[in-house]
Amino acid sequence: MWNNHHALNLLSKILLTLVAMAVLYAISLQLIQPPLFPIKEINVQVIYGKEKNKAELQHVTREQIEQLVRDEIAGNFISVNLTEVREAFVKLPWVREARVKREWPHGLNVILEEHQALAYWGSHALVNTYGEVFRVTVDADLPVFTGPNEASAHEVAQQFRRFNKILKPLQQHIAEISLTPRYAWRLQLNTGTILELGRNEIEERLVRYVSVYNHSIARLNQQEPLAYVDLRYPNGFAIRMPEVMQQVPRKSGARRET
Repeated sequence: MWNNHHALNLLSKILLTLVAMAVLYAISLQLIQPPLFPIKEINVQVIYGKEKNKAELQHVTREQIEQLVRDEIAGNFISVNLTEVREAFVKLPWVREARVKREWPHGLNVILEEHQALAYWGSHALVNTYGEVFRVTVDADLPVFTGPNEASAHEVAQQFRRFNKILKPLQQHIAEISLTPRYAWRLQLNTGTILELGRNEIEERLVRYVSVYNHSIARLNQQEPLAYVDLRYPNGFAIRMPEVMQQVPRKSGARRET
């Protein structure tokens, strides 16, 4: 073997490669350990809405961010785990989404999207503008959504916008909107009036309510709003006056639909 120049050349190349790999490994270990390449800056940017407009922090506090940095960010610029940092930010109560990137030579860029509360979800959570349920404690003047499950919050949020657009000519808006387990819709307006829409032709029924309101419904009681309007009749509607429990059909013989 010692007289085989090809074998000796091959062996020397293998040894040199192993030595080089060991040196590189030792250098890499040093590079990823503090105090080399320490993280000196963490820049936080806030966006909101589907257009991703820039904004200021509304609910996430600087104290929360500083505490997170102390507790969750480990390692230096090279070794820090960006996925773990992102997950730590997303756990903050008002954060909907977070993105984290390195910025050479010693910084991290963090982009946060905060939840924008659209409504309460029952009595225990909130719904954001995407129709997603999230849980924080807040005291705000917001409408109330209810539905058969949290997955229905997106549909409720969509219908809330459509219904409010239809009601706009009356300068009325929704204070509470409910989707029952049978997928029937009920609205309570800011005036206190409850509208029963049922399951079918719901937007058409609300349009009919708006179209006849000023020359029909509003004249029934000019002192205070109606307590209840059932719009599930094909040829009319039923009403309940304030403090009067009996429903009075506007057209006799009308059959109520769902």
